[in-house]
Amino acid sequence: MVFEGLSGKLQEAVNKLRGKGRVSEKDVKEMMREIKLALLEADVNFKVVKDFIGKVSERSVGQDVLESLTPGQQIIKIVHEELIELLGRESSKVTFSPKSPTVFMMVGLQGSGKTTTSGKLASLLRKQNAKKPLLVACDVYRPAAIKQLEVVGGQLNIPVFNMGDKVNPVEIAKAAIEHARLKLYDLVIIDTAGRLHIDEELMNELVGIKKAVMPQEILLVIDAMTGQDAVNVSQSFDEKLGVDGIILTKLDGDTRGGAALSVKAVTGKPIKFAGMGEKLSDLEPFFPDRMASRILGMGDVLSLIEKAQDAFDEKKALELEKKMRTMQFTFEDFLDQMQQIKKMGPLTQILGMLPGVNTKALEGAGLDEKKMGRVEAIIKSMTRQERNDPAIINGSRRKRIAFGSGTTIQEVNKLLKEFEEMKKLMKAMGDMSKFGKKGKGRFRMPF
Repeated sequence: MVFEGLSGKLQEAVNKLRGKGRVSEKDVKEMMREIKLALLEADVNFKVVKDFIGKVSERSVGQDVLESLTPGQQIIKIVHEELIELLGRESSKVTFSPKSPTVFMMVGLQGSGKTTTSGKLASLLRKQNAKKPLLVACDVYRPAAIKQLEVVGGQLNIPVFNMGDKVNPVEIAKAAIEHARLKLYDLVIIDTAGRLHIDEELMNELVGIKKAVMPQEILLVIDAMTGQDAVNVSQSFDEKLGVDGIILTKLDGDTRGGAALSVKAVTGKPIKFAGMGEKLSDLEPFFPDRMASRILGMGDVLSLIEKAQDAFDEKKALELEKKMRTMQFTFEDFLDQMQQIKKMGPLTQILGMLPGVNTKALEGAGLDEKKMGRVEAIIKSMTRQERNDPAIINGSRRKRIAFGSGTTIQEVNKLLKEFEEMKKLMKAMGDMSKFGKKGKGRFRMPF
């Protein structure tokens, strides 16, 4: 979950006002104290916290709020609005040069995830903006940095330009631009070297690359787990290079949130993308309003819809709907649906985008992703004939399937029974009267 600790504490603070018919200044002060502690514990910059609390308090104690019919709801709305403001108000997109190729220069400290993010960004822009990207390996110092970029490029089917680790990075960058023009690549993403800390040698090299290729945008990659120290890093890079935007990585980790909530407010530089996982598809545009809603437990339905649109095939979905109505839904179809759901990301992350869902509470709700894996293993251990006609699965077949999937015969029996119940419910859902009489409360998913 995004900002798990911070999110939980902020939700606890604002939820105390949700059901209140009347709210006093004392109630507001108590909530502000809890929010302040939550933000400071999340390593948000102290000045940012002070300004945020001041703005929310000033707006919340107005007579038009306290004397309204729903003061608690209005104060929560104010917290939400100020959180959006803190994160950047509106989403900020990358810009493309009118003259090809567009050059993006990726900078950041060592360990921030810069190399992998370069590949993720190239893949995202190829998909969203129909670009033909070229990755450039300019980190000649870190062991295996060039190889890492080549592996990432290979997995994404994106070419990588490199001249080995003996050539000056400035010369590599210049040669890459010429190569891109010759081969008609319209997007060049340069993966530059990082250090464990900022030093003069690093900055001089980056300034040299900037002067040589004149990038359209310089994107600073920051590890979201670094807390407010990310602010100091951002300011240093911006003073030397002039940063155009920020990409936050590891937002799916056990991050306290200090970087995301501090960096825009202090540096004025917009957060353009967020890394939400380890997969090469786990990079998404940063939307301040959606992120604020996630933090306050209001969900993020728009992002969920976008993930579903990317993961699910519309033609397949229509065919599946027809099969469900006619009870022709098979284990083959079920396996296909499971794999499409997995493309969207971890179940807890998906459910966390729904309004009002507390992902922390889901930990004890029986949502077992390992069980989903066991179900998949059982289905994959069936022959194609068995998947399409489960009625032929007799005792010896069940024993073979259990052995092949590393599960028990009891687990295989349970899945077969639940699958039959699911098919009946799906048919009943086509007829609302049947659903009302028979389907209600009888079925649970097999994972």
